[in-house]
Amino acid sequence: MATAVNRRLAPGHLRLALLPAQRTSFAGPLESSCEIANCQMHMNSLKPILPKKQKTPSFQLSASGHWSTWPAFASGQTVLKSHKPCCAPGERMSSNKQALLTIPKPRYLEQLESYLRKELQYLDLTKRNSQELRLQPYREIFEFFIDNFKTYKPLLSAIKNEYEATLAHQKETIHALEPLKAMVATVSEECSQQILALQEKEKVEINMLKQEKQHLLKFIDNMKEEKSSLQTQVEHLQTSVAEEYARYLNEYGARKLLLAKLNDMHNEQLNMKRHQVQDVKGEDVVKLTLALKIARQDLTKAQLKLNAMIADYGDVVPRRDFESLEKKYSDLQQEMETLRKDFDQLRKEYQTLLEIQRETAEERDNFFTELQQAQRSCTPRPNWAKCSEVIPGGADRWGCLAEGKTSDQLVDVLLEEIGTGLLQEMNVFPGWGKGDKVPVYLRHEGEVKNKKLTKKDVVSILKDIWKQKIALEQQTGKRPVLPEFFLSYLQKKYGDTSAMEWSYTLYENMRLCPSNHVMSSFYDILTGKVGEEQYHIQNQLISNLQKELAACDPSNSGSLTSEQFRMAMREAFPLKRQDSIQELIDASRYKLDCTEELIDYKSLFKEDEEGNPEPFVAKIRSQYIREKQEYLRELRNNLGDLIEVNAEDLKAAFCTIDPDIDDQTLDTYVGLAYQVGREQTDQEVVPVDTALERLLAGDVRRVGPAAREESKTDCVEE
Repeated sequence: MATAVNRRLAPGHLRLALLPAQRTSFAGPLESSCEIANCQMHMNSLKPILPKKQKTPSFQLSASGHWSTWPAFASGQTVLKSHKPCCAPGERMSSNKQALLTIPKPRYLEQLESYLRKELQYLDLTKRNSQELRLQPYREIFEFFIDNFKTYKPLLSAIKNEYEATLAHQKETIHALEPLKAMVATVSEECSQQILALQEKEKVEINMLKQEKQHLLKFIDNMKEEKSSLQTQVEHLQTSVAEEYARYLNEYGARKLLLAKLNDMHNEQLNMKRHQVQDVKGEDVVKLTLALKIARQDLTKAQLKLNAMIADYGDVVPRRDFESLEKKYSDLQQEMETLRKDFDQLRKEYQTLLEIQRETAEERDNFFTELQQAQRSCTPRPNWAKCSEVIPGGADRWGCLAEGKTSDQLVDVLLEEIGTGLLQEMNVFPGWGKGDKVPVYLRHEGEVKNKKLTKKDVVSILKDIWKQKIALEQQTGKRPVLPEFFLSYLQKKYGDTSAMEWSYTLYENMRLCPSNHVMSSFYDILTGKVGEEQYHIQNQLISNLQKELAACDPSNSGSLTSEQFRMAMREAFPLKRQDSIQELIDASRYKLDCTEELIDYKSLFKEDEEGNPEPFVAKIRSQYIREKQEYLRELRNNLGDLIEVNAEDLKAAFCTIDPDIDDQTLDTYVGLAYQVGREQTDQEVVPVDTALERLLAGDVRRVGPAAREESKTDCVEE
């Protein structure tokens, strides 16, 4: 009986586990068909509760009047039909499972699921409260179950109320936290502003402390110089005092000797007088008087001689001291000469430093002025990431296109993408006419059909044109003009009728794609902006480098160490500066980690399907253009303020900036500047800007090393 009750009470997938006591209590009331009819009437009365836009699904009763409790009802019926008293339990279970799989889903359950799916389809899930809207159909279904199942209504209502109370509490908590979130954002912004203000204040204090440090360092240097000067003066005074002390000591000794001699002479006179007094009585007075007179005369002569010697030699020093002083004087003289030479050298260096400081100050003022102008005229940096929304390929392709490019280059890339997109939409091109000023490969009247080629197709055609042109040059020994060969190639390959269509299509694609090297170089040579020699010489430089790298790799492994790679670069480009060589090495290691030693040099010369080279080859070509511009800039500076220049002045300027240039190369450069034969260059005078523009379009390179590069190398070696 309990099983039958459960089958009647469980519509759809709602399966509630009841205790045995509950099942027994519910069995009695639901067995009567009266209550079943009342329950069905009550459920029919609850149908208008749901929204009016859809009908509420109705209950479906089984054939015997019981509730359809699929799959429980089907399982019970199957057991009653196939029950055999003598069969084993395992066999009964397998038969039940087979019957369960064959019974279809009740119609009422299908109607409920269909109703839920339709309600969910009608919802607009793009709104902010989409989750609440999505929850509403599930609430309606749940309320329907609560209202129709009286037995479970208290428990289901309690469950629903608890869930609703919890959701309301969570909403109130979220609403209460919204002001706190705004306050946190405000406090965060205020703290950021305070941090920035403190950083600015610290910057000012740091600058003041740096200035004070520089001032104190200068003061310390001055004090050191003053101390050194005072030390030199003290040493000089000590030497003078020692010399004076020695001189006075010698004079003191000489005076003591003189006094001793005078005392001896005085004592001798006293003794003589004493002897004379004793011998007066026995001596002759005349004789004594004469002797006294003679003695007085001798004393007078000695006194005069002594005075003369004192007068003549009173300031005389001993020879030993004189020689010592003379040697010291010669040493000081040599030291003074050395110091004078050092002083002259320091003075020259000081004048040089003053000049450098003046130039640096002027450069700093110019930079400061440019900075102020840039700050006044600059605009905020655009958000280039927005371009990924309109560029075909999305963010990935835009990331590849924008990698390592400046804002100016990104504008070119964006214009190129826009131009190529518009070009694909055009069906025809307007003809340029057949005038003499129109290039031979564009002379056509009327509209021309657009072939709508991709970059890959254009690059493939241009490479084939170069290949055919180089082969023709090798056969005939002459170099045909590119515009005429371009037209003849298209006529030969596509016919005279379609040649102009291909010519216009290729021309427009080349014109709109300056970032592609194959297309831009072909376009510049085709329009005469650049000489064809540049294309061939760049390819020759790359070919020579490949040969040098292969020569350093006898095992043909395809990899070289950094030192071997540097040596090969130096052999291939002997005139490049150290910083240029380092730029190429850095470009060769852009895909490697810092710890990797070997460089895969063969992969550096690969191209993608659109003809774009690796950064290493692009760096070689950009350095070629930069070195030529620097070479011509030196030539312009050497010409000075000249407005027009003749051939002799131009030759002299080339020889000045490039002493190793030979006569043949010099004549080639001069002929390129004047665009005339060698016999007419002496009479030609052209503006300097025109000559430099023509040289820039041709193949002009330095023949020997730069003078300033040699001086820098010498200084480094010293």
